[in-house]
Amino acid sequence: MIHSKSFLILILSLVLLLPSCVSKKKFQTSQVELKRKLKDSEYELGKAGKEINKYMERLNDCEKEKAQEIERLNGTVKTLESNLSLREEQINDLKDQIQDIRKQRDVTVTHIDDLTELNQSANANIKETLTQLENKDKYIHLLQAAKSRTDSINLALAVNLKSVLKQGIEDSDVEVKVDKTVVFVNLSDKMLYTSGSYTITNRAHEVLGKIAKIVQSRPDLEVMIEGYTDNVAISNSCTKDNWDLSVLRATSVARALQTNHGVDPNRLIAAGRGEYNTLASNSTPEGRQMNRRTRIIILPKLDQFYDLLDPKKVPK
Repeated sequence: MIHSKSFLILILSLVLLLPSCVSKKKFQTSQVELKRKLKDSEYELGKAGKEINKYMERLNDCEKEKAQEIERLNGTVKTLESNLSLREEQINDLKDQIQDIRKQRDVTVTHIDDLTELNQSANANIKETLTQLENKDKYIHLLQAAKSRTDSINLALAVNLKSVLKQGIEDSDVEVKVDKTVVFVNLSDKMLYTSGSYTITNRAHEVLGKIAKIVQSRPDLEVMIEGYTDNVAISNSCTKDNWDLSVLRATSVARALQTNHGVDPNRLIAAGRGEYNTLASNSTPEGRQMNRRTRIIILPKLDQFYDLLDPKKVPK
């Protein structure tokens, strides 16, 4: 009986201890499971964090791309606005040009109307001129004969001048030429004037006297005296520069022809050309000497040409 009671107590104790052991083992198992799950969760969390970081980077990249795109679009908008403004200016300029062209067109139309009237008048004048030209064969022949006669007279005049001037005068001091409708004589300054002045030398009077005789024999001609200098500057109490000197030299020759040799002053023309219209370069002494000269030009009077070209004065 006692053994049965003890056994019963033992059984009851085992029964009571069994749940306790089972619960502790189960708890330990659950703890391990929880740690594993915790570890898995932490892994997943870390993985999710990496994903989040990756998406954040992509988001930042998108934000940057968005900002760049906005900036690009803003630049495009500004460019388009600038182009639009430029196009508007061009349009306005074209409108102004169109307006100007219209004005020019109106002016041109007016000119055309005027030209039409002038053309009609010109046609009438042309017909009249043609009618006159048909009757002007004699006048043309007259002009041709006059030119031939002028050429012959100039040639004879040049020959006479060379003939009278060659005696006792060096060729380098005197040059006679025929140029188109005139004859001219180039005289060196060393023969005509004292150095650096416009005073006529005694030798110059001899040459001018010979020229005066031929000029007086041809009262239908005029005489132009042109003074030339080199480019060496000159300035004194009497002359300011080479212009002054060239004019004073031409005037001295004209006055000598009038006063000393009896040439009618109404036929004389004095002109100064200064250091310009050179014959040679002024960079050498020889060139400067050639440029210092006085030219006496013997030419027909202008009214003779006017008379010659006036149809009313042509012989019938």
